[in-house]
Amino acid sequence: MSFQKKRSQHLKEQDIVLDDIIAESPEMKNLLALVNRIAAYDSTVLILGESGVGKEVIANFIHLNSSRSHEPYIKINCTAIPESLLESEFFGYEPGSFTGALRQGKAGIFEVADNGTVFLDEIGDLPLSLQGKLLRVLQEGEVMRIGGTKIRKVNLRIITATNKSLLGLVNKNLFREDLYYRLNVIPILIPPLRERRDDIVSLLNYFKEKYQIKFLIRKYFTPEAYDLLINYEWPGNVRELRNVVERLFVMTEPDDVVTPAALIKGGFLQTRNLQITGSYMVVHDVGLLKDAINELEKLMIELAFQKYGSVQEVAKILGINPSTLWRKRNKR
Repeated sequence: MSFQKKRSQHLKEQDIVLDDIIAESPEMKNLLALVNRIAAYDSTVLILGESGVGKEVIANFIHLNSSRSHEPYIKINCTAIPESLLESEFFGYEPGSFTGALRQGKAGIFEVADNGTVFLDEIGDLPLSLQGKLLRVLQEGEVMRIGGTKIRKVNLRIITATNKSLLGLVNKNLFREDLYYRLNVIPILIPPLRERRDDIVSLLNYFKEKYQIKFLIRKYFTPEAYDLLINYEWPGNVRELRNVVERLFVMTEPDDVVTPAALIKGGFLQTRNLQITGSYMVVHDVGLLKDAINELEKLMIELAFQKYGSVQEVAKILGINPSTLWRKRNKR
């Protein structure tokens, strides 16, 4: 039986399991079905999406579910290495090629990853000077070390990712058009978290359980806190959500219950993306009216400080004098 047939049968028998992949929303379920389908084939993949949506996680999934899963897998962030060093990292160099070069020379990542997979993140930031050489790797499977004359053949799968519009960069002459079309064989667009809110609660619970185990601390989120987090815009996507949960575990007392007031007063969320609406103030039972008013006051004041900063500006926006504002903010 061929690898593709074996793998198709395997996928029919097992659910998708990979750390940090949560697929409750129709959007993510459809995306993972597509990723499952293309992982078995050696086509070049371009993963698109905002920062923090999980592009590297999808790249990992593709490699781990491919016929190259037991071969080298090298990940390179094109913005993390100085431009002057990128060429030697990608293609390697021969002995004595430049001052400071190793005496024995060095193989580049394309040689080291032969028969495996190379994931190039932030491909939109790859310098024009290297784009032509990458195109040769993709089209011919050939590399040449700096200072060398010998062409070396490599057999690679290339996966790239970016949060930029490559076509927009092409139109600005910042990215080669021929390379764009060579990379854009199988495009995968990961939707932002705000467009798949069905995933938010599952992600929250996943990261909550992860950090409860890691830090040996338990945290409880009130229904109102869940409501606030579900309706938050998450500009940093899944990365921001994970960071918020970790900060809650590290920066609050172990027995603290997470409430909307704690999230806002603690500065855990970017309040410019919040709105005070009925969806955030949920009344589950009748209680003292003054307590409800006090809670709403706290939320309004903290939101205003997060947005405007100074006492004078916040007092003006809220329509109260600064001394009253100061007293209300510090009232326990």
